Amino acid sequence: MNIRPGMRLRSVVCDTEVVVVHARDTEVDLRCGGHPMVPAPGEDPPAGLAISDTSGSLLGKRYAHDGSGLELLCTKAGDGGLAVGGEAVPIKAAKALPSSD
Repeated sequence: MNIRPGMRLRSVVCDTEVVVVHARDTEVDLRCGGHPMVPAPGEDPPAGLAISDTSGSLLGKRYAHDGSGLELLCTKAGDGGLAVGGEAVPIKAAKALPSSD
């Protein structure tokens, strides 16, 4: 799927929803719970799908994948874990603030 900044995506197997913050103009295989994510709002997901990655997603956290340049903001938490091409997308680390001497 060609992902652009500002896109809203949702999982087909759990409640997870994300907004794309940064993305390169390339094809990205973004998955949640082991299944491809779809645009939100959109059509109803197919029935009978099961979650294969249950690492979960956390509300309000940013997820960043260095290899694809993708950064996501989780707007609705769910049981499925986020992945790009089978590689888990970790929570983005906070920037260190300068010391106040």
